[in-house]
Amino acid sequence: MIRGYLIFFLATIGIFLIDKSLKDLFVDGLYIENRCLTFGYTLNKGVAFSLFSFLGPYLKWILTSLIVIAFAYINVKRYILKYPFPLGILFGAALGNLYDRFVYGGVVDYVYWHCGFDFAVFNFADVIIDISILWLLFISFKKK
Repeated sequence: MIRGYLIFFLATIGIFLIDKSLKDLFVDGLYIENRCLTFGYTLNKGVAFSLFSFLGPYLKWILTSLIVIAFAYINVKRYILKYPFPLGILFGAALGNLYDRFVYGGVVDYVYWHCGFDFAVFNFADVIIDISILWLLFISFKKK
């Protein structure tokens, strides 16, 4: 039992620290551009594709509540012990983006794809959230 919680918390802390370190580079002014990608600081005050940005400072409190509720749910249902690594990286990434909302007033994004089509600006935490959700979906469908 302790092993599952340890994996969860180490994954959470690890992803949070990697995400924060990468974002700090761009907040401090790192800028790289090539034909297809631009790596540079952008602040997203909404969620994906700037949705719900009209909620302003309330959004961080709504998201905090959702993260706390999700953590309580996975803990009570013991999912945290069944899937500690994918849930740990999910929560680490979510906390990384939540941290930005409290410190910067929005999420620090820095990867912009513009080769062939324009895509939303995103960050490492966004990618980890997508990977962890796909991983959990795969586990869920594999069981069935």
